[in-house]
Amino acid sequence: MSVNNYLSTLSSSLVLSSTENTNIRTSIANLSRNLNYYFNQGQLHTHFQFGSSTRGTILPRRVDSGSDVDYMVVFKNPRGFTPETLLKHLKDFMHTYYSRSEIYKDSPTMVLELNHIKFELVPAIQDDWGNFSIPSKQYILSRWMPTDPMGFNEKITRVNVYNNSRIKPLVRLMKYWNTNKLDGYFYSFELENMIVQRYDYNRRGSLKEYVYDAFESMIPSYDDSQRFKDRLARAKEIINDVKWHEQRGYDLQAREKIKNLFPEV
Repeated sequence: MSVNNYLSTLSSSLVLSSTENTNIRTSIANLSRNLNYYFNQGQLHTHFQFGSSTRGTILPRRVDSGSDVDYMVVFKNPRGFTPETLLKHLKDFMHTYYSRSEIYKDSPTMVLELNHIKFELVPAIQDDWGNFSIPSKQYILSRWMPTDPMGFNEKITRVNVYNNSRIKPLVRLMKYWNTNKLDGYFYSFELENMIVQRYDYNRRGSLKEYVYDAFESMIPSYDDSQRFKDRLARAKEIINDVKWHEQRGYDLQAREKIKNLFPEV
């Protein structure tokens, strides 16, 4: 098996199983129904799933224990409550319907951990033109910041199509590396956005070439930790080693080398 075939097979194994997808759909249906029951006085505009679980780039929990489903709860908020107050409303809701589950705040979200999946509920508000805002992590100018929860889905779909459906597999592989080798150094969306920006009209030939280029183009900043810089440097050494063996026809050895970055699942 070549390096490219190995990476393609591994990326396919990083997709949620049918059982996981069924469990998530069931939990979302229950969550949606419970939100409607609890906020039954017209407090909400809407609520919906968003994020990597809607893009096909979420990792299974067997390889990423922190894997979660993002869910936005849009409040009408006529009294201008702060994000903290709306987070408290979500906390009270969770304790009402999920008292036996683990519930905690991970600003700016409320986290609900069920047996098979973790939900991050994000409070949001909506203006008269339908634009969404979510709590700002840094209260510099405002407690709220604008967001387009589904806009990135359209962009990653476009870039994935342009790149012959290799971007989503690449994202899953790089998120696997981030989880397995970097202990989640990058935020999930941050890593996805970096990849999409890189390959917007910047096509490569095969999945392995995308992987090689993703590592080779990654340049640490001054603010990055030394631990990350060391691990990135090591990753680049491995990529160079893999390519050296491939160029000499040592495909078996090259495949074994790439497993140092992407172990078998």
